[in-house]
Amino acid sequence: MSRVGKVPIAVPKGVDVRLEGTRVTVKGPKGELARDIDPEMKVEQAEGQLLVSRPTDQARHRAVHGLTRTLVANMVAGVSEGFSKTLEMQGVGYRASMQGKDLVLAIGFSHPVTVPPPPTIEFDVEGTTRIVVKGINKEQVGQVAADVRKIRPPEPYKGKGIRYLGEYVRRKAGKAGKATH
Repeated sequence: MSRVGKVPIAVPKGVDVRLEGTRVTVKGPKGELARDIDPEMKVEQAEGQLLVSRPTDQARHRAVHGLTRTLVANMVAGVSEGFSKTLEMQGVGYRASMQGKDLVLAIGFSHPVTVPPPPTIEFDVEGTTRIVVKGINKEQVGQVAADVRKIRPPEPYKGKGIRYLGEYVRRKAGKAGKATH
């Protein structure tokens, strides 16, 4: 049995789950999410919990079992609490600001870079160097954060760029490091 797949998903108060064939729709205080799951996986609702079960012990069913449970659990968590990823900028003159709903980055290019948020995503700027990406869909929050980071990823010599909060950037010695042998 899958360790992840057999764990029941607690449905908090205020969250409504509808199961229609292979479609799971979750509605909560922060919004609504819907997703089609694997047709062979079975999601059952009982006593404020959701249980995901698989038909057999075939390798494919075992592989999809934990994934399906995690996707449904992320939907429930997203509509009740939401998700966020924090990015930080390091570099002289690097700063972020908001212009309406758009994120404006000054990151060493000859022009400011404007990043419009997708419909379900929201940007927040803390100070001038921290960017918070918020939303109810965990997959989309992670993708938008990765796209913002991709604009100026951290470089290995001085560490300048946009990185996830707490991300370790491995540093390299510059030209002076080569002359020591």
